Amino acid sequence: MLVDPVHGLRAEWLLALGSDIADWRERGVDVLVVSSGAIALGRGVLGLPRGGLKLEESQAAAAVGQIALSKAWAEVLGARGITTGQILVTLGDTEERQRYLNARATIGRLLDLKALPVVNENDTVATNEIRYGDNDRLAARVATMAGADLLVLLSDIDGLYTAPPGADPDAKLIPVIPRITAEIEAMAGGAASEFSRGGMRTKIEAAKIATAGGTHMVIADGRVSHPLKAIMEGKPCSWFLTGSNPVSARKTWIAGALEPKGVLHLDSGAASAIRSGKSLLPAGVKRVEGTFERGDAVVMRAPDGGELGRGLIGYDSTETVQLAGRSSRDITEILGYAGRAELIHRDDMALGSA
Repeated sequence: MLVDPVHGLRAEWLLALGSDIADWRERGVDVLVVSSGAIALGRGVLGLPRGGLKLEESQAAAAVGQIALSKAWAEVLGARGITTGQILVTLGDTEERQRYLNARATIGRLLDLKALPVVNENDTVATNEIRYGDNDRLAARVATMAGADLLVLLSDIDGLYTAPPGADPDAKLIPVIPRITAEIEAMAGGAASEFSRGGMRTKIEAAKIATAGGTHMVIADGRVSHPLKAIMEGKPCSWFLTGSNPVSARKTWIAGALEPKGVLHLDSGAASAIRSGKSLLPAGVKRVEGTFERGDAVVMRAPDGGELGRGLIGYDSTETVQLAGRSSRDITEILGYAGRAELIHRDDMALGSA
């Protein structure tokens, strides 16, 4: 949508989208952008051919295009008083828990500071074996990472049809998909266009990722001016619904999908605070068991030995031992750097019945 293969950046379309984003922000909505277009922009600047590129050519195009892409977003949104921050990620940043937590924390802090994160795959360093290769699934992972309520995929089609509409005149748009079934998956076709690395198949995969993480998703026509406004006005699109929300889906994942790597034994004050919805601070930990890395799941035990719940730890086991029983104010002095105040943030906990 963002880059025309002949004329380059679609400046007027981007201005309209920037206006839509600003309107959503004025309504109190936190917005993240997962942007494509770096390779396409760089290809034009470097005069590379329109056909398939070698890996090193794609990486070179991305290196040039990312600068132009960041500049375009910063100028368009800056004109509406919105500060932007660029985040470049690879597949590993959303798969490996320590890097996942780092990226998630950066996104969260940017939003806290009222800046708008613009995310793109880091094509300058990602190889074919360790890259997403499409922005649909990347956007879905970023959405669940950020705990988003809604993922909007702007496409060159206005939603999911019962059959490819270009080949079947009787194909009908499906406005609401309550659940992704085998029948829904079978409706997905191949890649959408020469310059798209996605297609309906990857959008269905993105919908599976998003809805499993508690995020609703909508596929809408990105070719129109003011595409977000069109969604708000009820123009044709396809909604994929989730049965949970980002918080409950994340807590279910923590509780059941991750193997605990350690145990934290808590005092009665910490146990009570956690039961009332607070984060776990270092002062409340009496003893640490196991060897774990930052981002691993650990068990939290009450003074009677019962399991309070599980959570993603903010420090590795060596650091946690050093911090146990100490005030959060002492973290910098103990570790030599200013880490987060919580050992486990309440958003990274799943409590049991103990």
